[in-house]
Amino acid sequence: MTLALDRHGWLRPGPSVQCLRSPNSDARPAGAVVSLLVIHNISLPPNRFEGPCVADLFLNRLDYGSHPWLERLRGLRVSAHFFVRRDGSVLQFVSTEDRAWHAGVSQFRGRERCNDFSIGIEVEGADTVPYDDRQYGTLSRLASLLRSRYPLAHVRGHEHIAPGRKTDPGPAFDWRRFGHESGYARRSMPSF
Repeated sequence: MTLALDRHGWLRPGPSVQCLRSPNSDARPAGAVVSLLVIHNISLPPNRFEGPCVADLFLNRLDYGSHPWLERLRGLRVSAHFFVRRDGSVLQFVSTEDRAWHAGVSQFRGRERCNDFSIGIEVEGADTVPYDDRQYGTLSRLASLLRSRYPLAHVRGHEHIAPGRKTDPGPAFDWRRFGHESGYARRSMPSF
């Protein structure tokens, strides 16, 4: 799979790439420099993969009555820049030039509001479920592409920027593998 960003921060659509515009985004603050990549995981309902619920959540069209667990998400307005499915395909919801609503209350190196200066990638998964090889391949290509456009000096999990509140991408995420395949230096990665 070849990934390319257009000048507006959108991936070029293709067989494994789909762009869907989420209303849950806004402009970054003036002068914001995108320097942090945040890795998340998501599955809706929890531990169920390959359905439409994640995209529907980010597009504000989730059918809360389709599963009892989903009712707790009613009124939630969230998004991420990218969603990497189990098969390695990518859905993009927010331009990389804009602020996605993925980090919530967060802090990195003394700076709050990580959404202002980060790009968020949701990986279809759960904290303790191994991720698919195809997901690591897509994550590596996507991280390399983003680093060629933005000065992404660090990558962290949601768990690192919102400790005690979030646990993703969890212990099943192989940080060493991601760092090796994506070319991130050890100093820019979380401690192992």
